[in-house]
Amino acid sequence: MTPKGAATRARIVDAANQLMYERGVAATTLADVRAASATSKSQVYQHFADKDALVKEVIETRAEDVLTQQRRRLRRVESLRGFELWRDELVERNALRDGAYGCPLGSLANEIADHNEDARRAIAAHFDDWLEMLIDAVERLKTRSVLRSDADSRALAIGLLSALQGGYLLAKASRDVYPMRAALDMAIAQLRAYATETDSSA
Repeated sequence: MTPKGAATRARIVDAANQLMYERGVAATTLADVRAASATSKSQVYQHFADKDALVKEVIETRAEDVLTQQRRRLRRVESLRGFELWRDELVERNALRDGAYGCPLGSLANEIADHNEDARRAIAAHFDDWLEMLIDAVERLKTRSVLRSDADSRALAIGLLSALQGGYLLAKASRDVYPMRAALDMAIAQLRAYATETDSSA
């Protein structure tokens, strides 16, 4: 692919990603994408056979953005305070939109997982990656004796990710990030229930 072709492709994906985030996948047409990216029909079809192919690329783009941010933050978690800072960053970013639009990855799952099996599998794989990052962070706290060894890392990580996704949904519906913060607070409280006596952040 030539540099010009790569730039055109990136422009199409960026436009589709933004439109699908704000309007939803179903409400975004290829004509909308062409207009937003200032491309022709032939340019779009040169890079994407159909809308499903473009949606697949949007999923990968969003997943890369979300998981890169999460990896950066979760790698720094070495205490319960680290999880609180993780919560704060997510809530504060969502507050900039008053809770609108929800999780970039979760919103795709909500809309298309029941209608596009390939897309569902791709999204599920990315959520598995996200879950593994959370499991690793919980395991790190166990290794550092912040949490007791009997803490179920996978169950606690699922609780954190579920609280986050549910919080995104409630914040979107209410246009208020308080439910998101409250849900994450409860999940972190469950972590805190396994804190060792030596953990000063408990």
